[in-house]
Amino acid sequence: MDVRAVRKQFPILDQEVNGQPLVYLDSAATSQKPAQVIEALDDYYRRYNSNVHRGVHTLGTLATDGYEGAREKIRKFINASSTEEVIYTRGTTTAINLVAQSYGRANLGPDDEIVITPMEHHSNIIPWQQLAKATGAALKYLELRKDGTIDMDKIEETITDRTKIVAVMHVSNVLGTINPVKELAAAAHKHGAVMLVDGAQSTPHMRVDVQDLDCDFFAFSSHKMCGPTGVGVLYGKKALLEAMEPVEFGGEMIDFVGLQDSTWKELPWKFEGGTPIIAGAIGLGVAIDFLEEIGLDDIEQHEHELAQYAMEQLKEVDGITVYGPKHRAGIVTFNCDDVHPHDVATVLDADGIAVRAGHHCAQPLMKWLDVSATARASFYLYNTKDDVDTFVKGLNKTKEYFGDVFG
Repeated sequence: MDVRAVRKQFPILDQEVNGQPLVYLDSAATSQKPAQVIEALDDYYRRYNSNVHRGVHTLGTLATDGYEGAREKIRKFINASSTEEVIYTRGTTTAINLVAQSYGRANLGPDDEIVITPMEHHSNIIPWQQLAKATGAALKYLELRKDGTIDMDKIEETITDRTKIVAVMHVSNVLGTINPVKELAAAAHKHGAVMLVDGAQSTPHMRVDVQDLDCDFFAFSSHKMCGPTGVGVLYGKKALLEAMEPVEFGGEMIDFVGLQDSTWKELPWKFEGGTPIIAGAIGLGVAIDFLEEIGLDDIEQHEHELAQYAMEQLKEVDGITVYGPKHRAGIVTFNCDDVHPHDVATVLDADGIAVRAGHHCAQPLMKWLDVSATARASFYLYNTKDDVDTFVKGLNKTKEYFGDVFG
């Protein structure tokens, strides 16, 4: 993979921030967008802006073809068996909530259990907390090893015949842990439970095959994979989706409306009420084309090498604590002696280096780590070893600065 050629396709990277060349290390929060995606959005609004499915005029047909064509690209990208299994949502959060509110409320009761992990993003914790409160079900947590990986030797203690839903992130947005979701799906199915995978941090960075994983639901967001904000996907096995009721009602998702009752369209449209995120879906389709052209295997290998290189370089910086396992995705989360992560991020930003600081929407994991917050550098296909070197140089400068202030 020619990273420098890739970088040239991202207009935002060719700028200075605070007088320094931008080093963007926050792709786990949101990725930057290549010119092709930006141009696709512009083209839609300039040339064929129209609602989908409802009109027979030329613009409506072009918009519908673009919208549904992107759905087919998504189907191939994650290897779903049918476009009926690909539901457009506003993002990972909406997708998980849809499953909790539709499948969960219909199938769980006071004797049932939901199983997740302490490393989950809040978007994969709060919907299950609320479902547990609404149904009387219990919320249980898989145990983690010291390195932040799931203790697979103890899963049978947590996933039992009372388990109805197992919901686990594919890749941790804090630790970079790559979870064995295929094995967890098998454990869930052994006990008659369904498996939901939060794929927000995996889908942009590695090849995903939902049929191989044998997950029942898989959720991800466009904005983390070079696509527009405000659009995402819920994959679900057809039989499960057919049995589920929609949770949003209105135009577009109906078949027949009477004065007292209504019926729903077939899949996937029964879950897509109202005017959808048309431009966003088309932009996501173009982002998928872009990622496929580069190659997901090459992207994954590149990010793995950057993460390993970063961890090796950080060993040379005194007072740095890195969290998570040795084998990880392209995420390095750390703390720097007694310097608050927000202060670390502020000093780095003065040199044009963008990292994330805070609890990363993972407060239970922060408690498990026994910290209030951390700083995080996350890498993507457009990052280089030079970016890592600049980042490490910035950390040394940060330590010197606070050493002078408090020393």
